[in-house]
Amino acid sequence: MKYLLPGIFFGFVAVKSEVVSWFRIQEMFHFDSIHMFGIIGLAVIVGIISLQIIKRFQLKDLKGAPISVADKDMTPKRYIIGGSIFGLGWALVGACPGPMYALVGDGYWMMLVPMFFAFLGTMTYGMIREKLPH
Repeated sequence: MKYLLPGIFFGFVAVKSEVVSWFRIQEMFHFDSIHMFGIIGLAVIVGIISLQIIKRFQLKDLKGAPISVADKDMTPKRYIIGGSIFGLGWALVGACPGPMYALVGDGYWMMLVPMFFAFLGTMTYGMIREKLPH
């Protein structure tokens, strides 16, 4: 239940700011508008500032444990392949995974199809993850 209200708020903001709009996403991929680039850029800036605040003030989570961000394996090959698959799916469907839920909530029932395949892809990855090269 504690995730329901923030999720509804996220969906409302996503719909009202048009980040879930197929037309806005297509504008971005055609470089016709800065709208989506501005929103994504703002999200990156907010993320950087938030992480710096967490690190500098050594903030703790709701259970009192220190919040830490683990170092990532920065092997370029895996990010190029994964980013290409994600970007291709985003371009073909017209929505990334987060806004798909907001689009369904906004009445775009056809988004249930890519949601099903996103779920299927996640399950497939979970089953073969250990067999993939690191």
